[in-house]
Amino acid sequence: MAESQSDKVFVCEFGGLVIGVVSLHAMPLFHTTGQLVRITSLSVLDGWFRKGVGAKLVEAAERWAWSTGAIRVELTSGDHRDGAHKFYEAMGYLLAERRFIKPNIFEEK
Repeated sequence: MAESQSDKVFVCEFGGLVIGVVSLHAMPLFHTTGQLVRITSLSVLDGWFRKGVGAKLVEAAERWAWSTGAIRVELTSGDHRDGAHKFYEAMGYLLAERRFIKPNIFEEK
């Protein structure tokens, strides 16, 4: 991903230990000018929740997104992740739209 212009990864370290990571993917929009940046993962090490790590990572992600000309940042979160939903809402994200997924039934498991 280091060579990609449309992907970015930020990590948060403490004492040489990676305590959080966020990954992003930017894509041009067909129906309007600008691009969409999707947060593809956000993870904080156990024991580091509610200490500002996730917020700092999301803020870094948003700064990068806006600097690339993104008109919006989006992410998905599993229905069962109530704590994550509260976090995203506190960061200014709104619940909007539905996501439909069709798994590859031919994929080997």
